[in-house]
Amino acid sequence: MTTNAQEFTKANKQDVYNHPDYYLLDELLSEEHKLIRSTVRDYVKKELSPIIEDVAQKAVFPRFMVKELGELGCYAPQLPVEYGCGGMDYITYGLMMQELERCDSGVRSTASVQGSLVMYPIYKFGSEEQKHKYLPKLAKGDLLGCFGLTEPNHGSDPGGMTTNFKPAGDGKHVILNGAKMWISNSPFADIAVVWAKNENGKIKGIIVERGMEGFTTPETHNKWSLRASATGELVFNDVLVPVENILPGVEGLKGPLTCLNSARYGISWGALGAAMDCYDTALRYSKERIQFGKPIAGFQLQQKKLAEMITEITKAQLLTWRLGVLMNEGRATPAQISMAKRNNVDLALNVARNARQMLGGMGITGEYPIMRHMMNLESVVTYEGTHDIHLLITGLDITGENAFA
Repeated sequence: MTTNAQEFTKANKQDVYNHPDYYLLDELLSEEHKLIRSTVRDYVKKELSPIIEDVAQKAVFPRFMVKELGELGCYAPQLPVEYGCGGMDYITYGLMMQELERCDSGVRSTASVQGSLVMYPIYKFGSEEQKHKYLPKLAKGDLLGCFGLTEPNHGSDPGGMTTNFKPAGDGKHVILNGAKMWISNSPFADIAVVWAKNENGKIKGIIVERGMEGFTTPETHNKWSLRASATGELVFNDVLVPVENILPGVEGLKGPLTCLNSARYGISWGALGAAMDCYDTALRYSKERIQFGKPIAGFQLQQKKLAEMITEITKAQLLTWRLGVLMNEGRATPAQISMAKRNNVDLALNVARNARQMLGGMGITGEYPIMRHMMNLESVVTYEGTHDIHLLITGLDITGENAFA
């Protein structure tokens, strides 16, 4: 159980990332936005970038960062200060996720799950007692949380879940049974926000705490992707959970899907950060790598790759910034969030693949971040709504015809 950065080997190369801004979009950001982004970027460059390759190679969760990300305010910064959060806007939240995933998707996943999938449902659907009990500690990183929706036999169709709970008979507890899988943070989580069906078949959220008898979190091993993130299962075997741990404010799939909207928004910014890092790496390498007597940046096909990368990145930056404005105004629709998640993850994968080609054999080594980003993005394109599912969400929105069933 790793708890400090000193246990990892630091890379010799300095993080010299310079974010691309071809359309001068920084002019659309406030000074506060840029200050917070710089703070997170400086932390990443100093504390995470030097060790991220070793972390990924060893597939060990850098648990020390949980507390440090809390101190930076990276967990649900858009939630109110009265619950120990930042009271900031959605663009700030997006910028934070972009800087974290620019380093590694697993780092962003840790923060995204904590903020959007654990803290957000407690804030949105929890009682005041639940909010004051959990949110300040989660915001500080004193507690780590996870989100239980996906099951072994129910991924894109969460309504078919079989995890369930029923009254224990004492009027004070319910008995929870079932299992969830592909759960980020679960092996180290102190609490889990779990979605399960009650005896009437209605989906409810319930907060399960580590230490409750019958609750276990087996870790998932042998991953080729998100190796800096802890993934596991949630197993419930007659777990006795207090009735007051049930989220009172929502019933049905609206609960978990609302949380996923918040997380997908963060992913749209985060995946773009990974794309920007791959582009910046490829651009710098192309100016340094000499072939046939000149930098490869001087060859037409390499310029074509770079030009297409920065064009797609710039389009995605505009898409994401506009979505942030709509989120701040309370006007963003789930379908708009879905489009940004799908588009930005897809473009990030394409940028990573082209950047890998530009680096040749060096592109597959840990000397550069590109292959690590590419492997991570293969998970990001699947979780919280696959690429195809998001296409169908857009299709339903523009045609009014449901192609899911």
